[in-house]
Amino acid sequence: MDIKSYDKLFINNEWVSPSSSATLSVINPATEACIATTPEGQKADIDAAVAAAREAFDQGPWPRMSASERADCMTELSQALQEDIPGLASLITQEMGSPMSFSTRSQAFSPIIVLDYYAGLARQYAFEEKRQGMVSPVVVRGEAVGVVAAITPWNAPLFTLMLKLAPALAAGCCVVIKPATETPLDANTLAEAVAKTSIPPGVINIVPADREVSEYLVSHPGVDKVSFTGSVAAGRKIGAICGEQIKRLTLELGGKSAAIVLDDADLNKTIPEMVMAGLMNTGQACIAQTRILASKQRYAEVVDAVAAFVEKLKIGNPLEEDTVIGPLVSARHRERVESYISIGREEGARVVTGGGRPGHASQGWYVEPTVFSDVDNNMRIAREEIFGPVLSVIPYGDDADAIRIANDSNYGLCGTVWTEDAERGLAIARGVRTGTYTVNGMSMDFTSPFGGFKQSGMGRELGTPGLEAYLEFKTINMPTDYPLG
Repeated sequence: MDIKSYDKLFINNEWVSPSSSATLSVINPATEACIATTPEGQKADIDAAVAAAREAFDQGPWPRMSASERADCMTELSQALQEDIPGLASLITQEMGSPMSFSTRSQAFSPIIVLDYYAGLARQYAFEEKRQGMVSPVVVRGEAVGVVAAITPWNAPLFTLMLKLAPALAAGCCVVIKPATETPLDANTLAEAVAKTSIPPGVINIVPADREVSEYLVSHPGVDKVSFTGSVAAGRKIGAICGEQIKRLTLELGGKSAAIVLDDADLNKTIPEMVMAGLMNTGQACIAQTRILASKQRYAEVVDAVAAFVEKLKIGNPLEEDTVIGPLVSARHRERVESYISIGREEGARVVTGGGRPGHASQGWYVEPTVFSDVDNNMRIAREEIFGPVLSVIPYGDDADAIRIANDSNYGLCGTVWTEDAERGLAIARGVRTGTYTVNGMSMDFTSPFGGFKQSGMGRELGTPGLEAYLEFKTINMPTDYPLG
């Protein structure tokens, strides 16, 4: 897949000239070179995109088609995206630095799995159902919520986009996508795939834009629902706007997830998978297991094992298949991660390995994967989302203490427990207040709800709840002699 620049925006199934000459430069974080440019959307472009989506929803065929017809169109989109999965993975790697080993699986292929899942669910889901009510028969309908603003981050751009787009399409919604300014190219690639399908005009519109224009999209009167993945700070602001306007909202925000290593865990099996659950995507993942909780009895052993594994990880060119740690997305983000490493030192935590920049990387926004020991859960490095390759190993007493520490967080997105006793692991999982939990592994089940407790978000994506987030439910009371058959 060739990386190319764009001079138009995808609105109403056409590539249209933007309202201004402003552009976004896409910088490869491994080389610090500009690889492409694309228009930077303005408020007038948002108006055009929302108008196209509004017309498509209010007057067009998409919400009036059968669910199976929409599913057929979604399958066409899936097939178009599958034409060059390696190229799509390479594109995202060059946009934001994700190692190819992660990009192929999670950045390029996972969005297609999600799209296929919702196409299948659309064929099976009962959008209209006759029921016997308390007094008389009722017809319960799930109707599309309307025009959706889908605002996505840079760390997993196409995957997080598809978590919103796929269920919205299945429901019959029309969508305005606002990709992150760092990663607009994969969204434009999606647009090119949409143009190959039977999806009607106005159903999918894409406008890369900055924060001010994004806020304009959120507050736009033509938008019925907002789905946002990003920071807690931005989520608060979006939530306030949607609350003021009584606008439907889904938020998937940050995480500070805890991996609990029980005393019976086999470290030879546990450490490789657990460490990568914290360092996936160079630590730029909301689900990353960045707090490692180890019992006091095995604390030193766990610290040494984690450090020894991390020291062997290859840092370098993310396009090379054996690279495990790539660059961070931007110079500014690297400065942020480095500031947290300094904070950890100042707070009294000890850097066991890492803590600087790799000496061999003269270009690129690299930070060594860093392991802190002697970490107290009240330290900022244990409480705040760093979003980089930084792990904190925290001691605990017994199982109850591990659960207490895991829950002592403003976040509640994910978590893991590592043990030879599955029932003991399940007991731990039941006690931790977080939206997704895994015993002996780190996984997301795309058929099951995903989302956060506490400040990790509102609502759920994936599974049937992910579809129902894009539906309004209507109850029609029928005459008492209305047949249910």
